[in-house]
Amino acid sequence: MTSNAELIARRNTTIGPYSPLFYTEPLQMVSAKGVWLTEANGDRYLDGYNNVPHVGHSNDRVVRALCKQAATLNINTRYLNSRIVDYSERLLSTFGHGLDRVFYGNSGSEANELALRIARQHTGATGLIVSDYSYHGTTISLAEMTTGLKTREPLGAHVRTLRIPDLDRDPRPEAEVLADTLAELDTAIESLQEAGFGVSACLFDPLFSTEGMPRLPEGLVPAIVSRVRAAGGLVIADEVQSGFGRTGTHLWGHDHAGMIPDLVTMGKPMGNGHPMSAVVTSEAMLDEFGSHNEFFNTFAGNPVSAAVGEAVLLEMEEEQLMQRAATLGERALVSFREFADRHDFVRTAKGSGLFLGLDFAIDGEPAPQLAKQVVEAMKKRKVLISRIGRNESVLKVRPPLAFGPQELPLLLEALDGALSEV
Repeated sequence: MTSNAELIARRNTTIGPYSPLFYTEPLQMVSAKGVWLTEANGDRYLDGYNNVPHVGHSNDRVVRALCKQAATLNINTRYLNSRIVDYSERLLSTFGHGLDRVFYGNSGSEANELALRIARQHTGATGLIVSDYSYHGTTISLAEMTTGLKTREPLGAHVRTLRIPDLDRDPRPEAEVLADTLAELDTAIESLQEAGFGVSACLFDPLFSTEGMPRLPEGLVPAIVSRVRAAGGLVIADEVQSGFGRTGTHLWGHDHAGMIPDLVTMGKPMGNGHPMSAVVTSEAMLDEFGSHNEFFNTFAGNPVSAAVGEAVLLEMEEEQLMQRAATLGERALVSFREFADRHDFVRTAKGSGLFLGLDFAIDGEPAPQLAKQVVEAMKKRKVLISRIGRNESVLKVRPPLAFGPQELPLLLEALDGALSEV
């Protein structure tokens, strides 16, 4: 077995030392199945974090579909093939709000970039609105609107940010928080218009995951949508983290949040680790963009990707993974609330479905070090989680949807022990 120290040294001399690693002592994984990962030394870890293997690591249905199609045919969409049409029909059948057309890509970044391009061409404007602690991808356009990760690119002159409030942290009356947030949005829109950028679009994760899953004032999201549309902009929902049944109550995060988008972007869970993404929109929007652009992507929508994507949807449907997420999420949230009641450094429990968290604070101030200690203590107990939020003080528990009733007690027992330890 290659030691961690040796592997890190080789890694640093190839892909460099700046690509981040989880945990104080990184883990060297060699295999995974379902919701379990195996380290090089043979230790097994329960996956309470990774949303990319959405229907489970090395899922049999997905692997079979990939191998069978790869052994048969893999071409681009300039040739006719029923695979991409079959998958598109199945995918689009899960949407409402007139969202009935789809473009394909290979990553969430690519999908968000295309959505921004469509919005610019449709509106003739370039101004963008994002939250003041968010991340949507790695392209130049997206780096210029990244507020939740370190980037050398400064915030674009055409970008305005909005602080997403959290009623769990803000003691003011809910109506006041709502009014102030919408006033901030109005100022951002006015600023873009006065600067000559106009409003092209707003881009939000419907769960505001990177922001720490804030508890929002009632009616905030629909009001944001209404104001952006009134200013001439489009609404883009980034479903990379919130989609595919993650919330347990809705297949798509925008429905969970009460958001009616013009464009929906997705990636990661869509292919269970196979690189694929999409932009879902309306017939009118696709016709407008397609009639002015010869849009083609060599790998997007190939038969192998389509077979994989369809296998993910079939696995979700036949195993009732969204319904399972709802049941397990409700059960887990009860325990998370008990943890919050029991430990004075836990401000509140957060989440929906299989996206859960605990917000850590001491004397009302975020406590990221405590959150980090709990993450490390969970790792010691062979359970993987992470943390999020502008202060990195919110635990992030977001397992594959293949997570089942036999695994939940293991996670809760480990978390109980970790909280007591710190």
